[in-house]
Amino acid sequence: MQVDVLNANELKKSAPVFGQVSFDEHEQIVFCNDKDTGLKAIIGIHNTVLGPALGGTRMWNYTSEWEAVNDVLRLSRGMTFKSAITGLNLGGGKAVIIGDAKKDKTPELMKRFGEFVHSLGGKYITAEDVGMETSDMDTVREVTPYVTGISESKGGAGNPSPITAYGVFMGLKASAKFKYGSDDLEGKKVLVQGIGHVGETLVEYLTQDGAEVFISDINEERLQEVSKKYGAHVFTGRDIYSADVDIYAPCALGATINDDTIERLKVDIIAGAANNQLADEVAHGSILQKRGIVYAPDFLINAGGIINVYAELENYDRQEIMRKTENIYNTTLRILEKASKDDITTHFAALQIAKQRIEDRKNQNLN
Repeated sequence: MQVDVLNANELKKSAPVFGQVSFDEHEQIVFCNDKDTGLKAIIGIHNTVLGPALGGTRMWNYTSEWEAVNDVLRLSRGMTFKSAITGLNLGGGKAVIIGDAKKDKTPELMKRFGEFVHSLGGKYITAEDVGMETSDMDTVREVTPYVTGISESKGGAGNPSPITAYGVFMGLKASAKFKYGSDDLEGKKVLVQGIGHVGETLVEYLTQDGAEVFISDINEERLQEVSKKYGAHVFTGRDIYSADVDIYAPCALGATINDDTIERLKVDIIAGAANNQLADEVAHGSILQKRGIVYAPDFLINAGGIINVYAELENYDRQEIMRKTENIYNTTLRILEKASKDDITTHFAALQIAKQRIEDRKNQNLN
């Protein structure tokens, strides 16, 4: 009788959910499949102690289902801490749709996805993310009320990207205040990697504040467009991670701070909109700390978007949205100071505060 034995790596891939570090006690993972529309989606619900899990839907042409699972796990976990540290009564969730948003997305596919969201009875509330537009959320809204970020003309808060960018800008300025003693960005060299909706608006804020902005993106047409619009320099070097700039703002996909890139960085500050920027939260956070590079925790400073869509649930106005988003400056400064005082990484300092809020609420619910 032959017995097949899996090595550790194969075993890990044979159990791609419970076996992942990023699983981190997720409450629920929902796999959604519909042959007629071609929908293949995964919804991750990480934690609902503070409230329903809210997080955007990302449509991406993943190289494998394995990659999609890992992405939704990391993203939904991050949303838990994002809501917690921002003071919102929300849990953490996220969804990914496997496919090319430019070719595969149809109204029928989005409605079918909305039906899956609706089947969860409000435990998960979706919103816009990479590969999605406000109009897509309007389509989802036709089949479920459990969606935010719909058009302002339909009573929603609209596109969250400009608010996300404003929050990142606030976090970046707070990091400059901590590192340089002043949040004046006049003359500071800032490299923005990824100039989608959020990245472009961040470029606008930085330019208005007097920073010398460099931009990088895989879309050459977008580079030229944004460069001309704001007077930003298109980065032409061979390696953006060794660029001679003061601040690196990753605004594309995550894990750009990894074993391959981290030692090449020459920057003083990392503050951007991308989720999960540290490929390894512990190891890479520690290296940045030892090198004296200020890292503004991504799940804190990119929280403007969720603040924006949360307004639809709590019915507060644009002025309150901006006030809550501007407060990211104060929270970032507090976390950077706490990390320095306690001699811990900034990522860990932020996690401590977020987890404590969740634990406190859990205890309240038990009593």
